[in-house]
Amino acid sequence: MNLNNVLFKHIDNSPLIIFRVIFGLLCFLESVGAIATGWVKRTLIDPQFTFSFIGFEWLQPLPENWMYAYYLVMGVFGFLIMLGYKYRMSTIMFTLMWLGTYLMQKSSYNNHYYLLIFLSTIMVFQPANKYFSIDAKQNPSIKSISMPYWCSLLFIIQMFIVYTFGSIAKIYPDWLDGTVMELLMRSKQNYYLIGDFLQQTWLRYFLAYGGILFDGLIIPLLLFKPTRKWAFYASIFFHLFNSIVFQVGIFPYLSLAFALFFFEPKTVRNIFLKKKPFYNKGEVIIPAYKKPLIIIGTIYFIIQIGLPLRHHFIKDNVLWTEEGHRMSWRMMLRTKHGIATYKIVNKETQEATLVNLDDYLTKKQQRLASAKPDVIWQFAQHLKKEYAKKGDDISVYVDSKISVNGRPYKSLTDPKVDLAAQKWLTFKHSPWLLPSSLEEKTSN
Repeated sequence: MNLNNVLFKHIDNSPLIIFRVIFGLLCFLESVGAIATGWVKRTLIDPQFTFSFIGFEWLQPLPENWMYAYYLVMGVFGFLIMLGYKYRMSTIMFTLMWLGTYLMQKSSYNNHYYLLIFLSTIMVFQPANKYFSIDAKQNPSIKSISMPYWCSLLFIIQMFIVYTFGSIAKIYPDWLDGTVMELLMRSKQNYYLIGDFLQQTWLRYFLAYGGILFDGLIIPLLLFKPTRKWAFYASIFFHLFNSIVFQVGIFPYLSLAFALFFFEPKTVRNIFLKKKPFYNKGEVIIPAYKKPLIIIGTIYFIIQIGLPLRHHFIKDNVLWTEEGHRMSWRMMLRTKHGIATYKIVNKETQEATLVNLDDYLTKKQQRLASAKPDVIWQFAQHLKKEYAKKGDDISVYVDSKISVNGRPYKSLTDPKVDLAAQKWLTFKHSPWLLPSSLEEKTSN
């Protein structure tokens, strides 16, 4: 197979043009919706400080109510992407602002937020404004009805990685025996009309095994023409169900939009852009950026594959330690609850006091600081800094007990270790985490 014929053969660009419109609209709705639903207030304004990603502690929300303005501006850039106005600048700015709001808080960590970083970055390099855009209208010289095939292939490979790792991660006992799905559905029992239906035993197993099969097969089935239409119908059901039951923002609709890259460009053009000339010459045009594209693309996807595998090289079970959990497409895999006591000991006087978490954290942050090892460590560091401002040198001891997937509570942290004195190990196991205890299960 000639790589040039695969990557640089030109096809009709209707799928990319329509995807740009949908992508920009969803970015706009995600931004303004975060304000309208109170997400910005709860996550970025109300907390005294946020748990940023480790290494980005300097990146904190803007003071007072300025995060509303931040999200409004981000929404404007999403709207400009949709219109195709100042496309490159708008996409770069949205990507940087979204990356910033992602890195500055972990209280609402979501794989879909993480995915949007990559998708918006990919969109920066796409020729998505060359038709049906204000840019093309103002500058007709950029107008084009074709694009190289790599423009579609990037999205296809990206989503194949996301779905495949999502499927593989589900193949473990608590998912296969329906425990996780039962716990997830139990939390939806009060839903109007469908709450009781979601408690059905058969539905629990249908969703558990259907989730594995859907994630594992959806991309191959969309690529295979005889099954494409039925795979798309399954996608509609799957994503709308997730949207209604799990309320995961724009992701279900963004995922449906990816189907544009699997259907024939002529079909997309006939449905959405009937007046657009159809390109069918199939020219192979080798661009000057060929070598950088291949090198950067290869490195990018190696990292994408490596990050979800890293937990296999870190001691203990990732369900217990969370080490290697983030950025690995481990979506809705477990339920976890924690209870934590933070004890501060003044190194000079040896006076010990217990921390009242209400004095520092919102209820949502407290849940994280009771069960997530990296957040527990970060809060210990925060306490150390707060007391240092008053001239006190302290030790911080944490007694955290967690329950994973309905199991009895077991100790997660060593209460004899001063976490304020520990360094964070990014790709290694933290020795202050006690061994996992995931064998014993309660009856459902």
